[in-house]
Amino acid sequence: MLKLEARPEASRLFVFGSPLLALAITVLIGVLLFAALGKDPVRGLQVFFWEPIKSPYALGELAVKATPLLLIALGLAVCFRSNVWNIGAEGQFVIGAVAAGGVALLADKATGPWIVPAILVAGVLGGMAWAGITALLRDRFNANEILVSLMLVYVATLVLGYLVYGPWKDPMGFNFPQTKMFEPVTQMPKLFTGSRVTIGLPLALLGAALLWVFLFRMRAGFALQVGGLAPAAARYAGFSSRR
Repeated sequence: MLKLEARPEASRLFVFGSPLLALAITVLIGVLLFAALGKDPVRGLQVFFWEPIKSPYALGELAVKATPLLLIALGLAVCFRSNVWNIGAEGQFVIGAVAAGGVALLADKATGPWIVPAILVAGVLGGMAWAGITALLRDRFNANEILVSLMLVYVATLVLGYLVYGPWKDPMGFNFPQTKMFEPVTQMPKLFTGSRVTIGLPLALLGAALLWVFLFRMRAGFALQVGGLAPAAARYAGFSSRR
């Protein structure tokens, strides 16, 4: 009789082989689906894997779209490492954008470049505050963070909708749900001429490096992970699992 057993330790080969195998299976299933739909599989794979990297402009657009996803992933990595199942990153991102946009709307023709750091800080604090609602409800009332964080995504979307349909609506926007255009001074500095890539990309990469140091080279990061995986062991070691 066949029996599946967990390996005593991770296979070195499959540490790298598993992602490649998953990619190969994904490509194979994609080819079969394209063929079943009567589409050209080669062209389909080209759109997914070649078009985003075929030119400097394409690489720049890829970096623009990847930057907020990387920042979101860093925040979620902290949650998941501490065994907190936060699935409300979209809502936290939206409220962070709302807070940053609110500061940007305060700018006028006389505003100086100091507004850019203020916008960045507002975005961080907005996302933190929205995530803090989930943390507070879990800590005080033992509410399920999966449900709370997920439901807050819809609330965040409604908050954004209220603002762009209401108080922040551009009176010259032909009734579209949007704010007035932000002043040029509020825009993040570009890395390259002719590209939309901003300083957000190096900031996100720096954040990834700092998060690695925090999680794997600092006592606080170790305590966070132990507190999530084994609260009793954390308390025995003198760590606050609640914190």
